[in-house]
Amino acid sequence: MTKSERLLNLLILLLVQRHPITKAKIRATVPPYKEASDEAFDRMFERDKDELRALGVPVELAAVDKFFDDETGYRVNPDSFALPGINLTADEAAVIGLATRVWQHAGLAAATSDALAKLSAAGVEVDRSRLDIAAPVVAVSDANFDIFWQSSLDRTRVTFDYQRSGSPAPATRRLEPWGVVSSSGRWYVVGRDVDRGEPRLFRLSRIQGSAKRTGRGDAFEVPEGVNLRELTASLTPGPATETGTVLARPDTAHALRRNAVQVEAGVDGPGDTPWDRITVTFASTHGFVDEVLAFGSDALVESPPEARELAVSRLGKVKGVRS
Repeated sequence: MTKSERLLNLLILLLVQRHPITKAKIRATVPPYKEASDEAFDRMFERDKDELRALGVPVELAAVDKFFDDETGYRVNPDSFALPGINLTADEAAVIGLATRVWQHAGLAAATSDALAKLSAAGVEVDRSRLDIAAPVVAVSDANFDIFWQSSLDRTRVTFDYQRSGSPAPATRRLEPWGVVSSSGRWYVVGRDVDRGEPRLFRLSRIQGSAKRTGRGDAFEVPEGVNLRELTASLTPGPATETGTVLARPDTAHALRRNAVQVEAGVDGPGDTPWDRITVTFASTHGFVDEVLAFGSDALVESPPEARELAVSRLGKVKGVRS
């Protein structure tokens, strides 16, 4: 048992008691204490108490029976341990929300239930309601959160339909999820887009239907040194400050036309039929190229050069996969 798990078990034991519990019963209940020698137990228990107190846990020494003070025990008073009302900024609330999801979905909830079952089996009287103050709940409304969170832990690919802003229909995406993050009050999954071979960011609220785990676990590795927070910031669309042009067939690419700065009809392009030149503004080169490629052969990136090169590279990869 790790030190963290031992401290958690001691906290649970002291927190769920209606009455102080003796040192002897603590030793008989927590496995590492029970297995240690008398001297080792005393050292371990004193260190663990000090660490809990250093973390702000009010471990108290009190009489086991309020009518007799000849036997003392330990407890954590829930009223002293509970947090007062606090105000959080949006970023702080997002961090707390993510930590809460870890508590609920990364095994701590199951570990807590196991600990309570062991305490009850050992004859310890427990009050389950007292433990609620140690596990705050912040709701996450995105139905696919759990799938992406768990898949990022066990390295399983996920397939889902994604509706980009301005796209006429959702497109199927395949992702190797590296993690789930919160930014500006929204939840995103970050990872490697399997078909594009590049890091991508997807907003959970834009996923259509249910995401599906595909293949086996441990199917990929997260690149060493990846900082999900920095990667999210770099991939999150900012203000539209860049300008690009797209060649589109007449009466196509209506989503681009709705937000166009200018549309010039009857310009030369591939083939013998005329094209329309659509001038748009965009924030992300990757996002701009994604949006244009969604129209297939009806739209081509004309400028800027780096966007055109990216589009050509993407099409080359797709051609290579299909061949």
